[in-house]
Amino acid sequence: MMDEMICYCIGVTRSRIVQAVRNGAHTLKAIQESTGACTGNRCKELNPRGRCCSVDIIEIIRQETGTGPKGDCCCS
Repeated sequence: MMDEMICYCIGVTRSRIVQAVRNGAHTLKAIQESTGACTGNRCKELNPRGRCCSVDIIEIIRQETGTGPKGDCCCS
């Protein structure tokens, strides 16, 4: 089974984000710092969903921790 791509701009997969969360990155900013995810600016072009990956990252944080940060799109 292929690992799902979450951040198409930077090339960060779901498993990399999950690992970062399990290592203590429980905010969008911490995920950005540890993986580089959600630091690009071509989401609407590259992501098949046509949106910023922050929505998906926040959902992964919620799934892994049972809670989650509130946040908006990190892309300009």
